[in-house]
Amino acid sequence: MKTTYFLILLLLFLTNTIFGQFKTDSIALLENNDLTSVNVKASVETYLGKKSLKVIDTGENTEVKFVKISNSDFKNGIIEIDVSGKPSETSTELARGFVGIAFRINSDNSRFECIYLRPTNGRADDQIRRNHSVQYISYPDFPWFKLRKDFPEKYESYVDLIAGEWTKIKIEVNGDKAKLYVHGNSQPTLIVNDLKLGADTKGSLGLWIGPGTEAHFSNLLITKNDN
Repeated sequence: MKTTYFLILLLLFLTNTIFGQFKTDSIALLENNDLTSVNVKASVETYLGKKSLKVIDTGENTEVKFVKISNSDFKNGIIEIDVSGKPSETSTELARGFVGIAFRINSDNSRFECIYLRPTNGRADDQIRRNHSVQYISYPDFPWFKLRKDFPEKYESYVDLIAGEWTKIKIEVNGDKAKLYVHGNSQPTLIVNDLKLGADTKGSLGLWIGPGTEAHFSNLLITKNDN
């Protein structure tokens, strides 16, 4: 009897140790008082059949453009979300519908990591543009143009995208590594093995857009790994 009791306690301990470090949160984007618009304008809208948060660029010349989820406190884990991005009606010809997720945002928004899509590049006739369909950046020291110049091809990749259509993405973050999965694929589209802010950084999440973008976000699911 004592042996059986001990085994039950051991099983409970191992279960809590292995699984207790994971916490999954479904964020209600449409009814969340912890959302802060930073250089963007946000509103609730049903878009292509999904209730969503519409986020548009307000024109400031900065990469700090997101709806910040102030209570998200994220270090390691998985971020899953449906996104849609397209150039706004008033954008320039350089707009690509930039849309993605900023993570580990610090308190004053002066530092964050970000992985995003360039939807209009996904089916461009220019192969070089196609090769730049997804992008990793680290603000403020590693913008896209510095990474492209100093480390060509390392922080960008191709994936099939259609501007204005819903795209399911998943970002796995562990220490100084991140992987982007698109369309539910089992293999990552982009692998980053050296997140520039380091392995121990933590912070908020943000629904990120680039210049001249009209974006929509829906079905955000966050699974934290706090080990």
